[in-house]
Amino acid sequence: MDVASFPLLSGLESAADLRRLPLAQLPTLAGELRAYLVHNAATSAEHFTAGLGTVELAIAVHYVFDTPADRVVWDEDHRTCPHKVLTRRCGDLPTTRKPGGLQPFPQRAESEYDAFGVGHSSTSISAALGMAVAAAHRGESRRVVAIIGDKALTGGMAFEALNHAGTLKSDLLVILEDSDTNSDAGGLLSGDFARVLSGWVYTQLREGSKKALRQMPTVRELARRSEEHLKGMVLPCTLFEELGLNYIGPLDGHDVGALVATLRNVKRLHGPQLLHVVTREGKGYTAAATGPIQHPRPASSVPSVAPPTDTRSMGSTARLSYTQVFGQWLCDRAEAEPRTVGVTPATVEDSGLLEFAKRFPERCFDLSAAHQHAVTFAAGLATEGLKPVVAIPSTYLQRTYDQLIHDVALQRLPVLFAIDRAGLVGDDGATHHGSYDLSYLRCIPNLTIMAPADENECRQMLYTASTLSGPTLVRYPRGNGPGVSVDAAMSALPLGRAQVCREGRSRLALLVFGAPLAAARAVAQHLDATLVNMRFVKPLDVELLAALGAHHQALATIEENAVAAGAGSAVAEALAARGVRMPLLQLGIPDRFIEHGSRERCLAAARLDAAGLNDSIERWWMQRDQVRSAAGG
Repeated sequence: MDVASFPLLSGLESAADLRRLPLAQLPTLAGELRAYLVHNAATSAEHFTAGLGTVELAIAVHYVFDTPADRVVWDEDHRTCPHKVLTRRCGDLPTTRKPGGLQPFPQRAESEYDAFGVGHSSTSISAALGMAVAAAHRGESRRVVAIIGDKALTGGMAFEALNHAGTLKSDLLVILEDSDTNSDAGGLLSGDFARVLSGWVYTQLREGSKKALRQMPTVRELARRSEEHLKGMVLPCTLFEELGLNYIGPLDGHDVGALVATLRNVKRLHGPQLLHVVTREGKGYTAAATGPIQHPRPASSVPSVAPPTDTRSMGSTARLSYTQVFGQWLCDRAEAEPRTVGVTPATVEDSGLLEFAKRFPERCFDLSAAHQHAVTFAAGLATEGLKPVVAIPSTYLQRTYDQLIHDVALQRLPVLFAIDRAGLVGDDGATHHGSYDLSYLRCIPNLTIMAPADENECRQMLYTASTLSGPTLVRYPRGNGPGVSVDAAMSALPLGRAQVCREGRSRLALLVFGAPLAAARAVAQHLDATLVNMRFVKPLDVELLAALGAHHQALATIEENAVAAGAGSAVAEALAARGVRMPLLQLGIPDRFIEHGSRERCLAAARLDAAGLNDSIERWWMQRDQVRSAAGG
């Protein structure tokens, strides 16, 4: 079933075509759009159920506002599928996350309707406020809308932006999309109330009263407090009014007629406004209505969420994901150590905490999108003797740099960071690759940094980290490990000691940090090179490095991190400090953004798969041979 099966939807070439439709046809369009998204569930964005909740909102926003001249900034990628379909990308939806296809997130280069690039949450209000201020500065009449979900609003950056917006008179509309998976959204009373608050009569009375009372500050303050008290009796909160935004809502986010009427009213208002709409995530998708949302993904890329209950049954054929290994380790560790607590600013499912949350609900803290808060919160737990484990994707850790330095490392607090999705993550693309953590982490004092090469090493490193008295980070990639059997027993690894996996005779040594070890084995065999699993990025095994330098003619470092300032650079620094001068090839993620595709395709694009590594190292090594031969060596 292609888009041609949906008469109204297939007739839209742009948002301008949408605005030419009669208002009475919008509910029918919403039905077609929702049906089209459900039909493409297997190939559209992984969190497509969130997009099902914004169907009517996307239609209403593009119907009322003159997009793309008016700017609409979507905060979370998961909600933007309807927006993409309505803005000239309907037929391309099945290509989402595929090489050469649609980006999984709004990207300015992809469409003029994508006013701002999205990767991480909580950014929309800041970006939209900047656009609104710029429009006023340039004397342009365009309107600016930021659409942010309830989970994204937990990010501190969002509240910083709201606080700033409230001090300005810029014409900014913030739409809070409050998703609810348990009940039908909105209701007649809330919808009527929102239309009243956004209507001309109420607005004129409100503004007129302000002018009349301007010379009577005591009475004006009483009136202001009376208005807030009135709203407080019937509205969810008055927080936004205190921040300086005019609050309107709550409104049924699936009543497209009410949305259009309210947005038309709000469009005539000046100054910062906040419209609160209540939606149902997964609306129209029966599987989402029966329990927790399960976000469809290609089966090959997603392992079972729940980890095995007994690690002794983990054989080489299990092909466990690193996230599963972490989840099982955390449960096992929590059984043995009552002070262990889990913290995540991602979802418990994606972080591997689902089983832990079921078994130890009072020790599991799901902090939505509050990345910075999660790190400092964990630091506070550690000061009181608990053993916090922060499960955080590498791309989110970037947002917590100040907290990591000041609140954890400087105080030498024993916080364990389980860094998931380190390296190239695949179809989430450039905004979610964990390409830089080794580069920005290894310069911070007091940190111990480990990179496991397989599933069992991941488990043992996590245990090792839990025994240390300072902050420790274990970084592992997205997806399955190479299939190594996982031991139920846990033992601490010698701190800062590498492992020689193969002794070669070619006098070339390959130093591998983490997951690329599996691909490097074939290269070492082919070139008869020494193969070393470095294990620790910090502290480095400098004694082994010195020994390798004394018995080899060249070294090559391999890491799934940016080459610049990465683990290979640490090796170069250590050799230089010891006065060892020898050829060193540093391989890692090149100095460019790797676009979306399967993880395997991304590794190939970065030449970090077996074929790419073999070609790069063999060419370099052969050139060294030619130089030595020419020199008579």
